[in-house]
Amino acid sequence: MQKTIVAVTTVLLGAPLAWAETPEWQGEVELGLLITTGNTEETNVNSRLAFQQEIVRWRNSGEFSSLYSEADGATSAEKYRAFLESDFKFNDRQYWFLRGAYEDDRFSGYDFESSITTGYGHRVWQGGERSFLDLSAGAGYRYNRFDEPDENGHRKENESIARLAGQFDYELSETALFRQKLSSEIGLEDGHTISESETSLQATVVDSLSMKVSYRVKHLSDPPAASERTDTETALTLLYGF
Repeated sequence: MQKTIVAVTTVLLGAPLAWAETPEWQGEVELGLLITTGNTEETNVNSRLAFQQEIVRWRNSGEFSSLYSEADGATSAEKYRAFLESDFKFNDRQYWFLRGAYEDDRFSGYDFESSITTGYGHRVWQGGERSFLDLSAGAGYRYNRFDEPDENGHRKENESIARLAGQFDYELSETALFRQKLSSEIGLEDGHTISESETSLQATVVDSLSMKVSYRVKHLSDPPAASERTDTETALTLLYGF
C-alpha cells in the first residue's frame, strides 16, 4: 500500500515542475454531517480539503477527504480518499491530464483501491468564470487489494483500464453554484467497471463561508464478496474557501 502511494505521488509531483511555480493557489475546507447507505449505514462526520492552481500552461488540482464514525465503542465507518491531477493546457479548451487516485475504505471489502490514468480533456463549453463543461477520456492502470481472497484465491486486482469523466459547473447566481461530476473506470481485461457520480449545490452564507449539500453514488459492477454493488453518501456541510 505504501509503495503504491509513493509511486503515484512521485509521478504526479515529479512530472510537471509547474507544481512549484508561484501563482496563487485556491482551496476550500469542508466539514459536515454525512449519511451513508450500502456497505455502511450510519451517521458520520466527514472532512475534505481541495485545492487548485491555474497558470499559463498548467492546471494543478487535488483533493483529500476522510470519513469516520464510531458506534457503541466500535468503529462503524472509516474511509480516506485522495487524488492529484495535473493538466497541461494546449490552449484555452484542450488539455492533457495525468491523474492519480487512492481510496482506503475499511468496510468496502478492499484493503485499498488505487489507479493512475492519463489522457485527453476538452472544455466543450464555457459560459462564464464559474460555468463550464469538461469531458475527458484516457487510459491507465488499476491496482486494488482485497481484504480477503476472492473465489479464485486472489488477493489483488490489477489491470489496464479506460477512464471516461465529465464535470459540469453552472453558476446559478453570484452566490450559488451547481456541480455535477461523473466518471467510469473500465477494466480492459475483465470489464470490471467502477462508476461514480457526485451532485452538489453550494450557496454562500457570508463572505468565504458557504453551505453545501451533495449526493454521491459509487457503483461496482463486480464488488468483493459480501459487499454491496452501490454505496451512496448524502452530505450537508459547511465550506470555507480561501
